[in-house]
Amino acid sequence: MRLIQRTAGTGLSSPERDFLAIEGLPVAELRRLLDHAQELLPVAVGDAPSLDRLRGRVVANIFFEDSTRTRVSFEMAARRLGADVVLLGSSGSSASKGETLIDTALNIEAMGVDALVVRTSISGGAALVANAVRCPVINAGDGRHEHPTQALLDVLALRLRLGDVTGRKVAIVGDIANSRVARSTTHALVALGAHVLIVGPPTLVPRGFEQLAEGPGKISIHHDIDAIIREVDAIMMLRIQLERAAGSGIAPDYRSTYGLTSVRRKLLRAGVPILHPGPVNRGVEIDEEVADDPVDSVILAQVSCGVAARMAVLLRALCP
Repeated sequence: MRLIQRTAGTGLSSPERDFLAIEGLPVAELRRLLDHAQELLPVAVGDAPSLDRLRGRVVANIFFEDSTRTRVSFEMAARRLGADVVLLGSSGSSASKGETLIDTALNIEAMGVDALVVRTSISGGAALVANAVRCPVINAGDGRHEHPTQALLDVLALRLRLGDVTGRKVAIVGDIANSRVARSTTHALVALGAHVLIVGPPTLVPRGFEQLAEGPGKISIHHDIDAIIREVDAIMMLRIQLERAAGSGIAPDYRSTYGLTSVRRKLLRAGVPILHPGPVNRGVEIDEEVADDPVDSVILAQVSCGVAARMAVLLRALCP
């Protein structure tokens, strides 16, 4: 029988099995994960039989922030690999009684789970958990810090449409200041040699963001979407994160100034893929007919890629 004994603060998890951030991830490892996720895509979408590589393993999803796509896709990814899944949210858990994230993670680990998937409003919260537990920890989004598996699925969706992203111009438009997606996806794209065009109102683009990432690619900051829209190879729209107090940073005419309206969409070159990490605020950052475009919108393809990307990350954590 396996019994867990520890000294507080020992930080016994294996960093090479944790998946906490894109920043600092070796580019060879990033490419390996993307290649593996692409190989797993038929299984992820149900076009090939599920695998049993994680049979007998238990993955605990600790989601202390609201989520649909990330939570369900992590569950689907684990089940496609044969694992059992435990789901825990803040509602109905001891967090409502004041239990800390670390204590929750330690108690769930003590029940014999093999990996923890953590989503929290605390920036750096996933790393705090990883420093406290022995089992692998996967960051499913931590505050304004990072959302590394989202970056994988974004880049995978782009690779499926564009091939190699090296040298490609990818615009990320909207609430950059509050977006962990913008941070993680920018890190990934720059590491792979893309040019990331950050676009948004000055109040929602952090100062110094152009120095965020290192790699062969680059970052440029823009406040006029119409000045750059004709030159991009892909565009990703972000929602305004009102839950993170972004409302004070937007103007009443945000849609006409920064939204991907049906009129503005005509300025894009033919075949430019349109992305959005969700949830989509239709009629604000993107018009309904643009989001639902059957050819150029890859929003639902991103969701499918998310299951494959999370399968690859789970296998990295539990089958090194």
